[in-house]
Amino acid sequence: MDDEALGARGLVVGYRGHEVIDGLDLALMRGRITAIIGANGCGKSTLLRALSRLLPSEGTVVLDGRDTATLSTGEIARRLSVLPQGPSAPEGLTVADLVARGRYPHQKWLRQWSEADEAAVREALERTNMTAFAGRPVDELSGGQRQKAWIAMALAQRTDTVLLDEPTTYLDIGHQAEVLDLLVELNISAGRTIVLVLHDLNQAARYADRVIAMERGRIAADGTPDEVITPETLRAVFGVEAHVVADPHSGAPLVIPASVPLAVRRAAPAAS
Repeated sequence: MDDEALGARGLVVGYRGHEVIDGLDLALMRGRITAIIGANGCGKSTLLRALSRLLPSEGTVVLDGRDTATLSTGEIARRLSVLPQGPSAPEGLTVADLVARGRYPHQKWLRQWSEADEAAVREALERTNMTAFAGRPVDELSGGQRQKAWIAMALAQRTDTVLLDEPTTYLDIGHQAEVLDLLVELNISAGRTIVLVLHDLNQAARYADRVIAMERGRIAADGTPDEVITPETLRAVFGVEAHVVADPHSGAPLVIPASVPLAVRRAAPAAS
């Protein structure tokens, strides 16, 4: 497909003989934001790692129309950047040094650090509002600041496709919105293809163009947020009953679990 940025054909991934993903086919479109959702252990992170060739797999992974088996690690890193779940930096490493690591795939024997590399790092720090923290050690930052520093490193890599595994985990609501708004801005202004694993269904519905729901290593539903975030899909994928209404602000699907609210329980008369 001409508009396919990243895809899989017959993808098989397993651990110790247990297949987590078995024969999965997927095409991720260029210039879109795709959210992958599903219950814990369904294969979301495994899929992301296999697509980025961080995990051995069978089948074919296609990046920009080419089988990744024919590409070197450096070539892949110049086309695809990955932010794994819970990344860690060496003790004392500064934000500027971490972000500069995003330029390593572009270094060659005859092309060392350049003004273009410096500009890429500067732009990444500016886009993530991390310029003021450039000289600070990463391990001294707050959770939200640390996550933005890692995103800045991925941005400095200047790839057309960016994969992020649960980028809002452990962040407060303000930093979650800041990170997701940044990804949308990158998608709109720079045309970046964004693929992210999310636990928060309402974030997936609000920020993604396309939602892929996984269940036991397979794709259970795939489409727009309105097509995927439905009571039927939530029941099948998560085993929960939920109401889905239109978000009054964005119009996107809004998930409300069908459980008894705390206020109702508190108001109920105590059992005698």
